[in-house]
Order: sequence, then C-alpha cells, then structure tokens
Amino acid sequence: MTVNGSDDVLVVHGGTPLEGEIRVRGAKNLVPKAMVAALLGSEPSRLRNVPDIRDVRVVRGLLQLHGVTVRPGEEPGELVMDPTYVESANVADIDAHAGSSRIPILFCGPLLHRLGHAFIPGLGGCDIGGRPIDFHFDVLRQFGATIEKRADGQYLEAPQRLRGTKIRLPYPSVGATEQVLLTAVLAEGVTELSNAAVEPEIEDLICVLQKMGAIIAMDTDRTIRITGVDKLGGYTHAALADRLEAASWASAALATNGNIYVRGAQQRSMMTFLNTYRKVGGAFQIDDEGIRFWHPGGQLKSIALETDVHPGFQTDWQQPLVVALTQATGLSIIHETVYESRLGFTSALNQMGAHIQLYRECLGGSDCRFGQRNFLHSAVVSGPTKLQGADLVIPDLRGGFSYLIAALAAEGTSRVHGIDLINRGYENFMEKLVELGAKVELPGKTLG
Repeated sequence: MTVNGSDDVLVVHGGTPLEGEIRVRGAKNLVPKAMVAALLGSEPSRLRNVPDIRDVRVVRGLLQLHGVTVRPGEEPGELVMDPTYVESANVADIDAHAGSSRIPILFCGPLLHRLGHAFIPGLGGCDIGGRPIDFHFDVLRQFGATIEKRADGQYLEAPQRLRGTKIRLPYPSVGATEQVLLTAVLAEGVTELSNAAVEPEIEDLICVLQKMGAIIAMDTDRTIRITGVDKLGGYTHAALADRLEAASWASAALATNGNIYVRGAQQRSMMTFLNTYRKVGGAFQIDDEGIRFWHPGGQLKSIALETDVHPGFQTDWQQPLVVALTQATGLSIIHETVYESRLGFTSALNQMGAHIQLYRECLGGSDCRFGQRNFLHSAVVSGPTKLQGADLVIPDLRGGFSYLIAALAAEGTSRVHGIDLINRGYENFMEKLVELGAKVELPGKTLG
C-alpha cells in the first residue's frame, strides 16, 4: 500500500497490541553518508539495502544537482551512483533540495576535493538540542579550506590540495567524525582524529571508504588515523541494518503488549539495547534473519538509564523506550547526556496521563556536560499509568515515533500532527503499522 506523504495528520485508535512482522533496511545514519562518499570516487558505486526515506531522497537530489548519475540497481533497495562528471550546482537549487536536512554539510570535503569549492545553505534538522555546525567549518579550515559567510549560506574554497591535520573532538560527535573521514581520505598526508565517535554506522562508513581505496586505522582509544591517498575508486556495499528503527519497533511491542518480528534487526549493533530491554521485562528471540520482540505478560520493571555515545545506550533509543517505561512499576530514572533538550517530548506524555518529572540535575549516574548548564536533561518516570488519547504535535523524528507508540498504547483516539517528519527516518512506517494490525487512518481515508 502506498500512502501519500503529504498527508500530515494520522488518527490513531489505541489499545490494540501490535503483532506481526516488519522489515528494517539500511540505517538512516549510514546510507545518506555512504551516498555522499560516492562523490569521492572516480568510478561508479553500488549501494544495497537502501531505505526509501526522505534523507535518502534529499541526498539523491543533491548528488544529481552536482552531476552524479543516480539510478536504481538490479534489486530492490539498490542504488548505482556514477560521479564521473561532477559539476557545480546552482545555489538556489541546493537550498531548495536541502530543505531541513543537515546532511549537505558533509558534501563539503568531497566537493572541495572534486571541484575546489562548495556551497552550503543554512541547515535545519530536529530541534533536540544544540548541534552547532561551527565545528565542521573549523575542521575544514584546519584541512586548508577558506570559508566565506554569505547571506544565503557558506561558500568554501580549497586554493590548494587539502592537507592532513591533527584534530581532537571536544565530544565524540558522529557528524564531526563523518566530516573528518570524508575530507581526510583524499587529503595530503596523515590525519589523526582523537576522541572520535565509534558508532556501528561510523565503522560501516569506514568499510565503504576502505573499499574505495582509503587507508583508515581505528585504535581502541577512540583515535582514527587516515592516510590520504591520491585517488579513490567506487564501492559495492550492503548497508548495515537500522538498529535505531529496530529498537523503536521493539519499544512499540513492549508498550502495546504486542509481538513484533523485526526482520533485518541485528544483535551485534543492539547488544546494549537488548540488555536494557530484558531488564525492563521485555522478551526477545534472535535468529539469523532478525529479532522477535514481545511483552511476555506480567509487570514491567522500572530501571535507571543513562544515555551515552556508543557503546553506551543510544540517545535515539531513549524516547521510544520511555513510552514503555510509563507502563513499568515503580520509578524509572532517565539521564540524557547527548542532547540537552531531548526530554522535552515528555510534556505530551504527561498530557496523556503519564507521570514524568524533569530535573536539571544529573540523576542516577555520573555528572555530564549539561549538569551545570540549567538544562532539563534528567527525568523520573512513575508508573504504571494509563495513557489516554490526545492531540499530539510531533517535535522531532524519534520523539514523533514515540508519540505514535503512546497513541497506540493509549485508550481512545489520538490525532498525531506532523507525521511527515517521521518519513525522514522510518521507511513506509504507516504501511508497517497497518501490517501490524494498528487501527490508524488518514483523514478521509481508512488505512486499517
């Protein structure tokens, strides 16, 4: 079933357990970046397991604007990208295609290598806390780029070949690590990046770049060393599965007393989540094709949870799981250490009947960088509480899916506004809801 993505309100009739099977494909946090990496090559690249999500469509459009030929491959979810004729793009076209995505910032290094210049429009993204792009530009200056701020964005030039440098991240940022990798592989000399992010999606991007001919070494102390090469070829790669989407569906199974088989889910990248899921009282079974998640009956257990960079509990896992924790017995303590504003979504859960109190202090764990900065970044969830249907406005990608889970778990009917934002990271999510037996409808059109 195909649903028109322009419909932006979903009516959810809650109280029905989600049961059945869905599939997750390549990770949102890897696939668009691997597509950008194709710009660096002198030959075509072939990427498999590509989800049909908005971020992929944004990058595809940006690649095509810059002269890259992008076409479907021989199998579903496969893209072939030919960067033979890279060219400059019109500023207005770049701005129009970029929309609210932050991914265009990662085009800088590849375009500087291929064209000697790049333009980056103002960037959007989810409003979950500070994600400054200044560091990206600081890094590019260290490689030798010059940057001119203009009314419509940033104009970058590389008067000479970019050169390797030593960089220490103040925080192991995924985006900053990606920026360094995509720039350093063709820079002259060696780049040493310390305090780097080491998420599975970063490792998969390194695999892509190594297939293209890059020389990249990862040390055990979060240090990545990149030896620049003169030329890169293409790659053939199957993207790792989206562990963040898989965990979202797992939390949906738990919150709705459901049973969902997530085909494509992989144990290795989800081990920290699986441990926590089991502590809460959720059940799962792993096989070679995916993972089954279900509520085994009985009471869910409250927990103390602290988000962190990989291999810690991922911040993107937190919001969907918090919905399930509203149904756990006792007090759960959440300490968000990655994005200072990520707990703002809980106000709508309280509107539905949850008991969640936010705090500025670092609760339930070690002090973090937000502890003295007046951010509401800790939460105490008291449960179990019955949730009631409500009108909800989606604040961000993961928060939005969390609102869907809450609406599905609640008694009565909810109207969820802004669902188009969920298309950024969840492929065919409305079709999947229908397949799992959810009672949802678009105004004027019944889906299930």
